Amino acid sequence: MYRLARTGGSPELLRRLAQRAEGWAGILDGGGTVLQSVAGNVRWPGHEAAGLAARAARELTARGAGSYALDTDECSALLLPLDRTAETDGAVLALVAPKPLPGGLTTLMADAVMPLALSWGSESVERKRRRVDLAESRGREAVLHLLMTGQLSIAHQVAGALRPKLPDPVRVCVVECSGGQRDEVARICTDVSGGRTWIVRCPVYARHLILIVPADEEAEAEGPDSGRALGLAVAGLVDDCVVGVSEEVRLPDTATAYQQAFHALAVARGLPGRHARFGAAPEPALVAGAAGARWADALLAPLLAHLPRRSQDPGSQELSATVASWLAFSSHATQHLKIHRNTLAARLKLVGELLGLDLNRVSDQAAVDLALRIRATPALHRSGPPGPTASEDLDTVLRTPGVQDWAVQQLRILAQAGPMAEETLRTWLRCEAQLSPTAAELGISVPGARKRLTRLEALLCRSLLQTPSARYDLWLAFRAVDLAA
Repeated sequence: MYRLARTGGSPELLRRLAQRAEGWAGILDGGGTVLQSVAGNVRWPGHEAAGLAARAARELTARGAGSYALDTDECSALLLPLDRTAETDGAVLALVAPKPLPGGLTTLMADAVMPLALSWGSESVERKRRRVDLAESRGREAVLHLLMTGQLSIAHQVAGALRPKLPDPVRVCVVECSGGQRDEVARICTDVSGGRTWIVRCPVYARHLILIVPADEEAEAEGPDSGRALGLAVAGLVDDCVVGVSEEVRLPDTATAYQQAFHALAVARGLPGRHARFGAAPEPALVAGAAGARWADALLAPLLAHLPRRSQDPGSQELSATVASWLAFSSHATQHLKIHRNTLAARLKLVGELLGLDLNRVSDQAAVDLALRIRATPALHRSGPPGPTASEDLDTVLRTPGVQDWAVQQLRILAQAGPMAEETLRTWLRCEAQLSPTAAELGISVPGARKRLTRLEALLCRSLLQTPSARYDLWLAFRAVDLAA
């Protein structure tokens, strides 16, 4: 019995007891609820055995007895309490066996109580620890979601119950681990950063950790706490670990920093050191100017003014968060938002109807993505009335000198790869970023198209095939260049 307790715990002990009794074995609480059970060679339906054991457990509790037996015409239920400790919480061992009972069954049952109590107690402690860890992980995930959607004050309130305090300014690191390593890498990140880093298990990608690292001057001076040093340390300590690091940003811009780190991660996969930092590049939202701010307000006005018809329907804030998550994570938004795919599809359909756009088209996705990013940049000056239509005003915004310079800077590096690179990207965007039609139009295989885009990821230092993707910035840049021409 002790050997079984060490090697298999309470499930293995119950299985052996059920086999010996040629019946049913289980652990129940004082109210008769079955906590764990195993059925052996049962001559009657298992739920009847569980029902008899539950009835006997309630009677044992009511009588306060040290043991209990309940007989029927066909079988007997034998009950012994486990050690009454905080871990076992008044649990009882129950055996239901057909008559006549096997010889020595009661002695075997008494011998099994002590190792079973020890196993059950340790397993209960482990279950509680896992529940605490899960609650903390979900709390950190909630804080990250609030930061991503710009709800800074609520994020600070929720983060107040956890440690450490949310830093500002920050760098964001995305760490890609091998399978099953995420918990160990999280522990290493905590040790290396001295506990100053916010560590979140990514709800979208099961192999990713998201680190929100303090980027203040003191941390930069100390070294190990800075985003770049932490990323290098983690990549050096953990084999097969890849790290992407963002620029330094203010805490309200965490969503932007996450996308930067994700793009840097795509570059780091191809580097010997398995570490990359996002190259300095202006945000299109920052160069759009007042015209861009007015255009974004006009485009998003129907969405922001939406009032749900029923209390259970999503409001404007929830719809905005949904479309922002979908633009960032595509179908993985269901994992990010913890909603069903049908709910996601219904919300996106409503958003498309409100905005008068087809969200299946990359061009309309790019427009909404740019508008949301501009809306998340409150420093932009908004003066003058909004334009007549969103589609006309987008071209007007893309013709402004700041956006034109940004577009040229985005596409300048493509000249190093020759005309085939630009043709591949333009075809991919024209085919709504779908590989199969892109390969068909280019006259190559699907793996060949994927290899071309993978090489362009390394050239552009941006993720293309995995979300968050640079497809929207590329579409805007190509459109701006075409308008100038």
